[in-house]
Amino acid sequence: MKFLIVFVALFAVALAAPAGQEAEILRSESDVGPESFKYDWETSDGQAAQAAGELKNVGSENEALAVRGSYRFVGDDGVTYEVTYIADENGFQPQGAHLPVAPEA
Repeated sequence: MKFLIVFVALFAVALAAPAGQEAEILRSESDVGPESFKYDWETSDGQAAQAAGELKNVGSENEALAVRGSYRFVGDDGVTYEVTYIADENGFQPQGAHLPVAPEA
């Protein structure tokens, strides 16, 4: 009986919850090759991303992927956040107005 009460309560909560609005794809482009790639997309809910990458030092033991890009999203607080980044042999290096910055050494 307890199981039935819990099940009915959860079912009622699920029905009462507002239906989430699904985002539509406004733009989506990509180009992938053997030594490079790029993509760019945007959705109706304010999300977007773009990146381009290429393989550096092809054929050597120091081969590395270098990527430059950005992404944007609307947070739970309603604020739009944007991050630009570089990701290469030196690691992931993000930048954004909302991200903390290390003090100068």
